[in-house]
Amino acid sequence: MLCRLGSSWLRPLPTLQLGARGPSLAPSPTGGAKRSALPLWAVASVPSVSPGGAGSWYEGLATSAPVQGAEEMLLGAHTATGLPWWGSILLTTVALRGSVTLPLAAYQQYILAKVENLQPEIKNIARRLNQEVAVRANQLGWSKRVARLTYLKNMRRLVSELYVRDNCHPFKATVLVWIQLPMWISMSVALRNFSTGTTHAEGFSVQEQLTTGGVLWFPDLTALDSTWILPISLGVINLLIVEIFALQKIGLSRFHTYIIYFVRAVSLLMIPIAATVPSSIVLYWLCSSFMGLSQNLLLRSPRFRQLCRIPLTKGDSDTPYKDLFAAFYAKFISRK
Repeated sequence: MLCRLGSSWLRPLPTLQLGARGPSLAPSPTGGAKRSALPLWAVASVPSVSPGGAGSWYEGLATSAPVQGAEEMLLGAHTATGLPWWGSILLTTVALRGSVTLPLAAYQQYILAKVENLQPEIKNIARRLNQEVAVRANQLGWSKRVARLTYLKNMRRLVSELYVRDNCHPFKATVLVWIQLPMWISMSVALRNFSTGTTHAEGFSVQEQLTTGGVLWFPDLTALDSTWILPISLGVINLLIVEIFALQKIGLSRFHTYIIYFVRAVSLLMIPIAATVPSSIVLYWLCSSFMGLSQNLLLRSPRFRQLCRIPLTKGDSDTPYKDLFAAFYAKFISRK
């Protein structure tokens, strides 16, 4: 095994350098468009677009190519399907989640599974390397600091060679975040442009269509959800996603525990934030989070994981949903 990792098991450090180290006006409704029920700050924070392109950072974001692409996508879906705007938003969200984030999430699970399967080999290498460094330090009279630096340098090299060998560097698992987050921001800003009337669409007023493009208790997608049903539903689904992740992991480190608490706080904070933005944006957030929850549950399915060729790991279960329900029941329902 060790021969595959390099020509020499231990490479000592040749020389250790130990000592060196003006506010824009909100656009007014045109034609017979209904005045938006947004608070003043929500409208005033979206500056009008100037021909020269100068303005605040939000103006640059609102007129950027990704946001304009999201606007064209929403308009194209609405025109092609003839659905009301609430249906077009849902359809576009489902299409993006299914065609972009689901394959990336499956790839993320593929990489993480391969990294997890390498852990026993990494632990074995760490144990043997520690013995090698101890023997060499005793022979050459290294200090504890020099021995520690030598161990860390060689350990990083050996682990990196393992990642290269199996083509599973952990950074590849972050591709989902680098694509999903910009996509989420672009869609949100595009819907805000529609709701505040700052879009560049020609021939008709998208804002006017959104005022009657809702359904059920939110018929006006440019207005706030005064019932708070959408914001609260968003918070509940986000918390469910966090708890499913927490129940899936056993023996979390202190760092991961802090991350989970932070994400829980963000999920709760999103409720009042969602209550202050147009219903069109909250509807997109809610649908996106629901698709994320469904995606997480789907990726626990043994058949789907096998279909995606995700390697089996020691922590995989043949009955993931039953185990998840049992863990959820034990943590939140049967607690005494």
